[in-house]
Amino acid sequence: MWAAIALCLTTVLIHVLLVFLHVAPENALSQRYRQQVDSWVYPLFEQNWRLFAPNPESVNSKISVRTRHAGPDGSAHVSPWFDITAVDESAVEHNPFPSHTNQNMLRRAWSSYLQLYGGADKPPSERAIMMQKYLRNIAADRVAAHRQGGFEALQLRVVTVPVPASRAPDGTGSAPAPVNTRYLPWWKVSSHRY
Repeated sequence: MWAAIALCLTTVLIHVLLVFLHVAPENALSQRYRQQVDSWVYPLFEQNWRLFAPNPESVNSKISVRTRHAGPDGSAHVSPWFDITAVDESAVEHNPFPSHTNQNMLRRAWSSYLQLYGGADKPPSERAIMMQKYLRNIAADRVAAHRQGGFEALQLRVVTVPVPASRAPDGTGSAPAPVNTRYLPWWKVSSHRY
């Protein structure tokens, strides 16, 4: 029993130290162990200061996924698009105690992917590859939970709709920004069978 308590306390202390090194100003220790700190912190324990200086979303992203599997004759079968964002939104709508975990997970995964990749789909770093796998796994798990059958690959479609700016009392304001649709490449996944 004492060993389990000591293990838990050690794990908590190491976690606090690594998160502290992540959020603290640059220093010799955080620079020396940056790779270890980042591998522990990203993507689950990322810290930022948005609680104190929030940056409201200026766009709404609707993420859909479709899957592909090989038929018995070897031909490729592609499923219709499945709107992951709509499923997340319906889970919290009219729910007196909603959990926004799924929405936040998907939104953060997409914004991190977009930040790392920009407009290209070539991974510029190891962290970018990790974020692509994270986004792919979220999509694979979500579609597998709602559809029957197996699939070997998936593709994401992200429709970005700008949040309209508020209009002045006299009705003047800027013209709405255009909707942007982005198709990510097909990603292979472990065979999902449900």
